[in-house]
Formats: sequence, C-alpha cells, structure tokens
Amino acid sequence: MEPKITSELIAYHGLSEDEYQKILSIMGREPNYTELGIFSVMWSEHCSYKCSKVHLKKLPVDGPQVIHGPGENAGVVDIGEGLAVVFKIESHNHPSFIEPYQGAGTGVGGILRDIFTMGARPIASLNSLRFGSADHPKTGYLIEGVVSGIAGYGNCMGVPTVGGEIYFNDCYNGNILVNAFTLGIVKIDKIFKGSASGPANPVIYVGSKTGRDGIHGVTMASEEFDDKSEEKRPTVQVGDPFTEKLLLEACLEAMKEDYIIGIQDMGGAGLSCATSEMASRAGTGIELDISLIPRREEGMTPYEVMLSESQERMLLVVKKGCEEELERIFKKWDLEVVVVGEVTTDGIIRVKDNGSVVAELPAKQLANDAPLYSRPSTIPQYLDGLREFRLDDIKEPKEYSDILLKLLNSPNIASKEWVYQQYDHMVRVNTIVLPGSDAAVIRIKGTRKAVAMTVDCNSRYCYLDPYTGSMIAVAECARNLVCSGAKPLAITDCLNFGNPENPEIMWQFEQSIKGISEACRILNTPVVSGNVSFYNETQGVAIYPTPTIAMVGIIEDYSLHCTQWFKNEGDIIALIGETEEEIGGSEYLKVIHNLEKGIPPNIDLKKEKRVHDTCLEAIRAGILRSAHDCSEGGLGVTLAECCISNKERIFGATIHLDSPIRQDALFFGESQSRIIVSLDENDFSELQRIADNKGCPLKLLGKVGNNKLTININEDAIIELEIDTIAEAWGNMSELK
Repeated sequence: MEPKITSELIAYHGLSEDEYQKILSIMGREPNYTELGIFSVMWSEHCSYKCSKVHLKKLPVDGPQVIHGPGENAGVVDIGEGLAVVFKIESHNHPSFIEPYQGAGTGVGGILRDIFTMGARPIASLNSLRFGSADHPKTGYLIEGVVSGIAGYGNCMGVPTVGGEIYFNDCYNGNILVNAFTLGIVKIDKIFKGSASGPANPVIYVGSKTGRDGIHGVTMASEEFDDKSEEKRPTVQVGDPFTEKLLLEACLEAMKEDYIIGIQDMGGAGLSCATSEMASRAGTGIELDISLIPRREEGMTPYEVMLSESQERMLLVVKKGCEEELERIFKKWDLEVVVVGEVTTDGIIRVKDNGSVVAELPAKQLANDAPLYSRPSTIPQYLDGLREFRLDDIKEPKEYSDILLKLLNSPNIASKEWVYQQYDHMVRVNTIVLPGSDAAVIRIKGTRKAVAMTVDCNSRYCYLDPYTGSMIAVAECARNLVCSGAKPLAITDCLNFGNPENPEIMWQFEQSIKGISEACRILNTPVVSGNVSFYNETQGVAIYPTPTIAMVGIIEDYSLHCTQWFKNEGDIIALIGETEEEIGGSEYLKVIHNLEKGIPPNIDLKKEKRVHDTCLEAIRAGILRSAHDCSEGGLGVTLAECCISNKERIFGATIHLDSPIRQDALFFGESQSRIIVSLDENDFSELQRIADNKGCPLKLLGKVGNNKLTININEDAIIELEIDTIAEAWGNMSELK
C-alpha cells in the first residue's frame, strides 16, 4: 500500500504548500505517492532551477561559434574542419561531502555521460575542488576520498584528467565543492540530442541494472546540510567505471549508424528526468512499462524505480524497426538492453507496472513548468566592515624573502603535483601540456589544431565583491588560455552558492550573474552550458560564493602553444600590463596577516582584452618562450613559479623594479590584466611594436639566469633566495604533508 498524501509527506518531499496546490491544478486531482515523488525530484532546485532561471536568462549564450547553447546535455562549439567541441561542468558537492569516494567518482561519471550522450568522444577532464582549512580534522579524509574517486573513475574510463584547481578555506569546512568538467570531440553532422520524437518509436533502456542507490539524490542536493547529513549516505549513487566504459563504446558504435533519434543520460532524477525532458523537448509523450526495467534488487516499487539514480544508464529513442540492431550492439558490449516503452502523441508520461497504470503526468509541465521564483535580495551586512580595509591598516614588512617562501608553501599556491600525479593525464597520448601550467592543451588527431582548457574562481574576491570577483574569474580563465596560445571560445559555469531563500545569498547570486555576463560579452566568450548548485551551507553557515568558470579555447597550430616556465638562460623577462597599488582580498593578506578584507583588484575588461591580444599575437608570431598569468600571490609568486614550475629544469632570475607603489603591494598585490613573459632579447622590439599597436603597457623586468631569484628595487636586493630553496618551499606544502 502506498502512503497517504499528507502535509507532512509533501514537506518531506521538499515541496511547499503553494507548489503542491500548483500540482493539483495541473493534474486536476490528487497525485498518488509515485507521482508526488516524480514531481518532487523534477521540481527540486537541482533539476528545475526555479530560483535561478530568471537570472540565468541574462547570460550571453549566442555567438557565431555556438552550435548548441544551454538546454541540451552539454554545450557545443564549432572549431572548424567539420569538428566541434562538446563540454560542460557540473557539481557533485553534497554527495562528495557525505561519501567522498563515490560522490566524486559518480560526479565524473555523470559529466562523462553528458558528453558522449551528445555523440562526442570524451578526450579530457578537469576538476575544481574546494576543501575546508588544511588543519581541519576532516579535510585530509575528504581530500583522500575525493581525489581517489576522481582518479579511480577517470583512469578506468581512459579519459585523461589534465588539470584543475584546488582551494582551501574555512568556509568549506562543512560543505566541500566538487565540480567536474569534461570535453569531447564530435563531427558536426553527428551531434545527438535528448529528444523523444516520432510516435510509436521504441524507447530502449541500456546500461546497468537499476537499484535503490541515489533515490532522492537531487532532493538532497536542494537542501542545506544539518547535523544529520551523515545519515544520507543511501542517497549517494554507486559508480562502476568499467561498465561506463562499455556504455561509452556501445553508444558511440550505435551512433555511427542511423538508428538513434534521441538519447538521454539517466543521471539526476533518473528515469523521471530522462522521460519527461526527452518528451518535453519533442512535444510528445512516453508510455513506459517499468516491469521491464532491469533491476539488481528485489521488491522495488514504482516509486523507487522512477526515482533511482543508479549510474551507467541511458534511455534511447530509436527508429522503429532498428531494435534488433541496437540489441546486437549493446549485448556485444555485455550491457542490459530492453525495449521498455514507446513514444506517444498525447504529451503524457504514462508509467505502467505489469499493465496497471501507476503514474500519468504531463511531460511539459513536469519538465518545464516548475514554479519560478524571483527571490528578494539585499546587500549583506558583513560587507560594511570588510570593505573598510586600507593598506595603511597593516605595517609594511621589513623582510620579504620569508614572506615569499610562506606564500609559496601555503595550500592555495603550493604545487598540486601531490594531487594530479594520481591522475592519468597521458592516456590516449593527446596531451601536449600536462597539469602544472596555466591551461591544459590537447591535440585533435588528424589536424594541426589543439584545444586548451582551464578552470578558475577566486571565491574570496567573490565574497568581498561578487560582481567584480565573477568578472575576474572569467577574465583569468581567458588570460590562462591566452598564455597557452589559445583564442578563448566559450565558457561553461558551475555556480555554487548558499541558500537562495536568504536575501543576502540571492544578492550574491544576482551580482555574480551580472559580472559573468559583462565579462563574457566583452571577451566574446558566450555561456554554452552550466550548472547551479544552491544550498551549499551547513547549519546556516554558507560557503563563499563560488561561481566556477571553465573556459575552452582553440589553437590553430599546436606547434605554437606556450607554457608558463622559463626556457633559456639569458632570455629577457617582461610584464604585459601594469601593477596598481591593490592588496584587498589577496593571498598575502590572508596568509601573512590572517585578514580577508578589502576591495578586490579592479578589473578593466577592455584593458584585459588588450593584454590578451598582445600576448596572443606575440605567441603566434613565435617570439614568446613563456607566458604566465599573474594572479594569487602577485608578481613575487608569479616570477617564482616561472622559475620552478618545470621541475625538470629550474632557473633563477634577476629582476629590477622601479615603482612608487608600496613594496608589499608591488610584490604581492594581485592587480589584474598582467602576464609575465620571457623571450630572446632580440625579439623585444617586436614585442614592443605589438604592444604599442594594441595600446597595451609593456615593461622590461630582467633576465633569466643564475641560481637565485633576486628582486631589486633601485639596485637594492629586496628578495634574494636560492632557487632550490624556493622550489622546496613550493613543492612541499607543509599543512597537508
């Protein structure tokens, strides 16, 4: 017997009384238990974006390079020669905090399916990870589980993990972030969509069997944590990367033929989402017989089958008459393959169990008509005190070498090799630039092209000023790509915030959307896919706003790619861009003075674009030997990283600075729109000509060489450190070693 629908049961399913009344209006009757469960997952924040959609519509999503923007399983961007890149980033935050290994692993599995669902072969993955403070008792356990989960799934799939980022901050102590990105390659005439077209066409279930894991996973992701969150382990999906590898190959083989009309991953909300979204896109309905669904557990109810988020499953709509061909392919790969229903014309998702109708729901209303909220917003009170910081509030240091070493050894700046060495980043042998530079670079077989990709967000900036911080996240991604020699093309975003029912959180979100929109318009990088993750808070304590940006760029000739480390003794070092006296929100303030205050660095997007154009033209002209984005830790850290980040061959450097800026702001301030480059001194005049033509500042800083990093101001050596000492500090992060 199914439970009686009560106000308590409605609230348990995360539905408000007003939302339940809307369900009654849509259906013209009271839903049964299974129907209530389906509505609850489809109208959850995670699936419906009911608190964010009104703002997401403001993002720029169009451009001549865009083939498919938001609305499909992933974004698609034209890269020429009949090829396109398919990419997306998504969150798996709550599951990874509750069960780090499976949570992170299934996050990777889900984003991989989003890519090959579109017909693309995944060729590279990135991740953006946020953990609590390095000395928090749970941080080590969470890092070990998350990194192992990412490595275990990605490595087994044969998809290289080629880069990413890791940040540590107290605000993530109770709610870590695991954002997973994957990119694939597809021929433009072989792109597939999630559409259930064609009346009477068969609906086919393929992949793994269905179990009870993951039920109400999307509901859990749509509520904040409390002291009972550890009890939610059953809502975390269990992944099997070996089965997913078989599913990947079987799907791509089937896609070579003219069998498939539509295909959808059964991820969040499982069969409920796959059926309703596919039917809604096509304006059709689906009749489904769940008694035919392959199961790995006995006694599963219709409610459980429809809400299960078991992994490695796909739902296909194929041309009538092609069932045997599909069955042959998927059985060859030792996968479940069953005709479980057909496309109908009435717009209804009709679920049967052994001939009895157990649910009848309108597809369009289920998938697209969740109530939309324009939540109230207000400027957070915490900003009043934080923004009052001035540089004069802290004493100017008398000694800088120890400060540089402390910054290089801090968790947010130190080498992350201890993490990425656990990932296979060379599988399929297309990786040109391995983890450790500003952007990963992957060659496209059969062409001279390469794709560069990076992921970035400084959440401290966004905490202090979400509008400026979000613009900086987009700009820094573009700067990272330009430093690799790539032209930025488009972004996918993963917007991680606290509870949207809090007006202060909603203000952060609104400001972030404005910042992303402004930066994307000026830098010509439309938003083609993404994910919103709200309710990232525990017992009322929210994370810092973290709008993670992943950006993709194109290198037309991969021989002209660039990396961040110095290459030759005697090369000259120059700064593209200029340094301002800005220190608010810097890593220096946090690490040395234990302050997270001030106004983040100013970002002039037109100036930023001139810096990009100067660097990119110089790389394409073949005159730059290295290029490195100046970001966390400022000039001091950036110059040190240029010296040591290629551990196979490290260099010293001698730098001469002449500036009226206070020295700690000069060395460690994080002014935007700056790139450190190295080149043969005979090519400097050409670089100067390019910079002048672009209207971009350019300043000669010094030379590569010697076994020390020496930074002089007016001939006084303010920083003088053995290069081996710098490398040791950067490569041995004390807090987590």
